[in-house]
Parts: sequence; C-alpha cells; structure tokens
Amino acid sequence: MPEKKVFIQTIGCQMNIYDSERIGDLMSRSGYGVVDSADQANLIIVNTCAIRDKAEQKLYSLLGRLAPLKQQNPDTILAVGGCVAQQEGASMLSRVPYLDLVFGTDALDRLPTLVDRVALKKARIVDVGPRMSGENNQDPGAQISGGGVSQFVTIMRGCDNYCTYCVVPFVRGRETSRPPEQIIKEIKMRVASGAREVTLLGQNVNSYGNKEELVSFADLLTRVNEVGGLERIRFTTSHPKDLSKELIAAFGRLEKLCRHIHLPVQSGSDKILHRMNRKYTLAHFAERVARLRADYPGIAITSDIIVGFPGETESDFQMTLDMIRGIRFDSLFAFKYSDRPNAAATQFKEKIPAKEKARRLQALLGLQQQITLEKNKALIGTRQVVLVEGFSKTSATKEVQWSGRTSTSKIVNFRDDPIRDDQVRDDQARPPDGNDLTGKLITVVIKKGFFHSLLGASVTQSPILSRKGVQSRAA
Repeated sequence: MPEKKVFIQTIGCQMNIYDSERIGDLMSRSGYGVVDSADQANLIIVNTCAIRDKAEQKLYSLLGRLAPLKQQNPDTILAVGGCVAQQEGASMLSRVPYLDLVFGTDALDRLPTLVDRVALKKARIVDVGPRMSGENNQDPGAQISGGGVSQFVTIMRGCDNYCTYCVVPFVRGRETSRPPEQIIKEIKMRVASGAREVTLLGQNVNSYGNKEELVSFADLLTRVNEVGGLERIRFTTSHPKDLSKELIAAFGRLEKLCRHIHLPVQSGSDKILHRMNRKYTLAHFAERVARLRADYPGIAITSDIIVGFPGETESDFQMTLDMIRGIRFDSLFAFKYSDRPNAAATQFKEKIPAKEKARRLQALLGLQQQITLEKNKALIGTRQVVLVEGFSKTSATKEVQWSGRTSTSKIVNFRDDPIRDDQVRDDQARPPDGNDLTGKLITVVIKKGFFHSLLGASVTQSPILSRKGVQSRAA
C-alpha cells in the first residue's frame, strides 16, 4: 500500500487557516503525512472561503490546475471543504466532474471517515450536514502540531448579525461560543508547542459567550492573560456596535493584550451603514475610536471598507473618504462589493458598475496608503518591542534580516547586529550568526518607514519596558 500523504491548500481568512490546521491534525492521526506540494500527495484538500466572489473564483481556478494530477493518477482523492463547499454542496460535483469529496464547515470531525469511504467505495460524497451530537465542538484533543511563534485559536463560530452583504450566517451557521475551559486548554497546548502569541478568532468576538451565558469576552481575555509562557494576545474581529467599556478597559488592565484593534467600519455613510444592517452610525463608530485613542495614545486601529455597495452614490463615497481622512486608520482592508448567495443585498437595486467600483477602490486605497506611510514614517527614531517570528521573507535591501511585529501589529524587519541607541547606522547587515531570536521580545530602533513595514536595528543596553512595547524616542 502506498504511503498516505495529504496536501492542504487554504483559500481565505484566518479562520480558514485555523481550520486547515485542524484538518492537518485530523489526517495526521489517521496516518497521513502532510506534504508541501500537491504532486506529492494522494489526498488533496482545498479549504475554501465564500465571503467574497474573488476567493470563490480562486477555488475554481485552482481546481482546474489540479485536473492533470487526477488524470495522471485517478486514485488521488480531491476534496473541497469550507464555506464554498457548504454553500454549493452537490452542485460542485456536477461543475467539477473529477472532484471526489465535498465537506461542509460542520463536517471536519467526520473528514477521516469520509476520506476512507471515498477510497474504499470509489464513491463521490457530499457531506454538508450539521455537527452530530457528541462530536467534539473543536476540542483540540491530545495533540497540537507546532504552528510557529504566532498561532490562531477560534473561540466562536458563526454569526447572528446578518449584515446584508454577508454570507457567513448561511455557511458557518448561527453564533456559538466554545467553553472557556476548552479555549484555555488549547492555548496552553499551543504554548507548549512553541506559540508565544495567540490571536483569538471569531466573526464577532465582542459577543463571545452571550448566548450560552458563559464569561464575557473581557473575562476570557483575563483568563488568557494568566497563561504562563504566553507573551502576547490579539483578537479579531470586533463589531463596533458591541465594543463595550469593559473591553476597552482591558487594553489598560491586561499586560499581554496588544495595543491594536481591528474594527470594521465598512462605510462612512449612515445611509449605507443602515442598508448594510450594521446597527451603528458613523458618530457611534467615531466615538469608540476617540475613546480608545484618548485612553491609549498610540493604539493602532485598522478597519474594513466595502466600496460600491448597492445604492452607494458619489456623495456616499466621498463621506467614506472624509471619514478616512478624519480617523486616519493605521491600515485598511478594502474590497469591491460582490453579490453573495443568500445575502439580502443580492436583491438590492442600484448596483454599481464594475468600472466605477474599481475607480472608487483605487481612490480609497491611494488615500489610505498615503496615511499609512505617514504614520509609519512618524515612528522613525522610536524604540519598539518586537516579537520575533523568524527571518524576513523579503527585503528591499536583499539583506538577511529578522522579522516580527510590534504590539500595534506593525511588521518590522531588523538587522541582527545590536548597537547602542546613539549608534544607529545605515551600513550593511551581518548574516545571522547562530543567535536564534525566534520567539523573543527584542527592542528595535525604527530607521525607515514603508507602506507595509518598518526597517530597524536591534538595540543593546535598552531594557524592554513592557510587553506592550511603549514607544519612546531613541536617545
């Protein structure tokens, strides 16, 4: 019998990355070795996202590229899971005749059994049914595979907000929260496997535990903050309507909680926010931002924006640009609106032409790039505490550098040649000399600011003030 090998391709968001880790663990326990290339595998699993049309297009493009592998070896099992699988179900088998298995978002725990059925019966199978009674509801079990310095932990699934553009309630289901004891157990296991930072994931982490009457999200953060060996805590995504005073206060109360919040605004027009069913006004959003910045100067605030939502006039769009100029986010994720199956906005009239959506997106991104660059350059000369994640993958100077993030989620590439604060130089970096900084908190002087990252130099005789990385000017 040939050795069993699985290749897992992830398309989409952080939650999909987390689910792909679970898929890898499940299949490893079933005797599969995880490989880095599809042509090495006899099981290929594509884990998908349906939030935007572009991600769905990527899926079908990838499946087309995988077709020759099935032709060369018909016994190779090709499976698609995640949100698109949940959304499309059996229709995927008709659209992709060489696809063997379609499994939904609640079928992860059944995946090894489904794969065995495909292999033994040579059948094509669809399973988009709900989680069965007694299935583990994301309990990590006895083992967590190493995932690096920074790892994801899903604390809740689904969503009850029903924003009119969003497919999540239809493919991930209604909102459910994991028990806090289970979450803490998983985080401890991930710390034992090498994690020094965790990002808590949910469609709306602010409402964690409300339905089940568990602890509040702020209380959960308090428990996570007590986990030994953990250096930093992040979370995403927060809904502005549910951003409580208790959660805002947690940024000052919890030492390990990073000074960064991702707070999707989606539009600067109250009319469009109402059509999106976001349940807050721009004034409400701006008040929350002002409170965060008043209490924690220097906190990084990032956001999401959708351009070209049905009915968005030029005036509405200009309100969004004015909002960006006024709030000055640290960075933005911006997207062109696209109809998603089952979402209410698919029935809305006044659809914006594709060319106009593209124009608005480029104008918005251009404005935000200018703001981001200004903010990054303003950090030149400050000292920042960086959690080192490893070597930099790319470098404008082609030098070998370390890479990590500040508490405010800024990517910093820096040289491995510690120098005093008064000796920051522009000379060439030395290659690493065996001193592994991965997973360590390092103080770095920022020398240059770019659109997407910062360049710095590590500092000797410069103690770390706290995990939060309080900014100060270099001496």
